[in-house]
Amino acid sequence: MDFIRTVVAFTLLAVLGQAAVVTENGLPFHWDKAPNELSKLDTVDGVIQVKPWDYLQRMALYKLLINSTDPYMSSMGPGEKQNPLWSLPLQLGWKLRSGRLTDPSSGSSSTCGLESSEPVCISPQSWYACVNYYLSVLPFLAAVQTGVIGKGEIQLKIEVPADVAQDYCSSYTDCSTKHPDAMTKWENLFQSLKDISHSDETDLIKKDKILGLLWAAEEASLQTASSACSERQKLYSSPEVRFGQSWLSSAAYVAAVNFHANIERSEKFMAPLPSRVLQESDKPPHIADLSAEENHTLYIFGWMHSVNQLLSGSLLNLWRSAMCSLQAREKGQSLLQDLILDPKFPGFSLMGILTEMTTSC
Repeated sequence: MDFIRTVVAFTLLAVLGQAAVVTENGLPFHWDKAPNELSKLDTVDGVIQVKPWDYLQRMALYKLLINSTDPYMSSMGPGEKQNPLWSLPLQLGWKLRSGRLTDPSSGSSSTCGLESSEPVCISPQSWYACVNYYLSVLPFLAAVQTGVIGKGEIQLKIEVPADVAQDYCSSYTDCSTKHPDAMTKWENLFQSLKDISHSDETDLIKKDKILGLLWAAEEASLQTASSACSERQKLYSSPEVRFGQSWLSSAAYVAAVNFHANIERSEKFMAPLPSRVLQESDKPPHIADLSAEENHTLYIFGWMHSVNQLLSGSLLNLWRSAMCSLQAREKGQSLLQDLILDPKFPGFSLMGILTEMTTSC
């Protein structure tokens, strides 16, 4: 009987849709509606009011970041969508479309976080929204402070919901005091962009340096968020908690290869992410109403996280050691793509591959 159920489940997976849609006209969801200038945000007594609990305003932070850093990103390659910051608004859009910006509290009747809400708001109770706060507000404040966004002194106030004010920060000074490591790394990225982009080094080396600084900042933000947002994660089902933890830890593998997260590559890696919040009854990789790609991604993320925990962090340490050169990191990006996107890739061979790569360092 169990065998029959398994066959039926895999048959359903085969006929269900392929990977999910994570862009709208090739851009993050509702990108065109987001303000593209600081002057379009509300101002009170000369202070710009930023409301990151409004989806379009949080998306505006990314639009300003990308538009302001594009002049320094020519080493990433030709085209308008090569900026490695594109993965951040794409993630925010996936969280909205998959229902992960809503209040996960049991019995909540709030419509905040639903794409159909007007205006489209973000629930302060969402763990995913909390994590994203540290990947949107912190880099935005650092970019303004270093002069990458805006010219001259700009006064900003970040709106913080009163009932959860302790979990967030409301200004550059506040964020720098509460989260000095993350803010310092974001400032280091933005302060270095101009010098790196104008140097005489090859585009390949410039690209690797910029990506290294970017991922160091993203990892610092994620580590900060992991602690600050932990209580909210308890509101989700155990399968969703496991996915959230594995999704968060997967960033360390991506960071180690200095992954170039332009729109095309980010879309490819985000399309197989689960298109809805997981429930207590969901058992990946056999979730009938999710695609085969989504089930595979859930399985691989969970497998990598579990193996690393079982080996007391040895898998991640070995991965990081193997990514010891620009060439090794390029190979690591291909390996990561095979592992996550190719269901036929033998995951058990990963340790051997990494050990061989490490010996050549």
